[in-house]
Amino acid sequence: MIGSIRGRLLDLKPGACLVEAGGVGYACLVSLQTFSRLSDRPDEVFLWVHTHVREDALQLIGFATPVERDLFLRLIGISGIGPKVALQVLSRYPAEELTGAIASGDLAALVAIPGVGKKTAERIILELKGSLKTETAVGPAAVRLDAESALINLGYAPKVARAAVEAALRERPDSPLEALIVLALRRLA
Repeated sequence: MIGSIRGRLLDLKPGACLVEAGGVGYACLVSLQTFSRLSDRPDEVFLWVHTHVREDALQLIGFATPVERDLFLRLIGISGIGPKVALQVLSRYPAEELTGAIASGDLAALVAIPGVGKKTAERIILELKGSLKTETAVGPAAVRLDAESALINLGYAPKVARAAVEAALRERPDSPLEALIVLALRRLA
């Protein structure tokens, strides 16, 4: 099983890339988040890889970060979600935003993803809500997600909470959690 690839980027398209490593070209499916990171590095690239085996195909799926790969593995572990839908989910939101949407139970954010209906979105939230936040969010991302969660618990809509926290972070990027919540609440007042 292939777990990672380091090599020269031969071809890059939205959703796919070709990486040459050791004289062999490996075709990998990628999310749009990974695509955007790869477009910044035209020469040597490194991808975390999941090897997906089916009876009729062998697919390599590449990720720019191990967090994105772990989210993908969690998503395909949910009944009814395959690699195509999981890549759609990861293409729509960066890992931190996706984790925040799941942690806050933001059903509308998940339903907005092509290929994800209401039942699938509910299943994602139900199965991943309690476990993702602490495992994937660290440092500043965790503070942002905690601040958003606090505002949502105070009764603000997830989109409103997210916008207020982002505005507060632009004002003071290194704020501790309590200060970030206060700044966001001031913006909402």
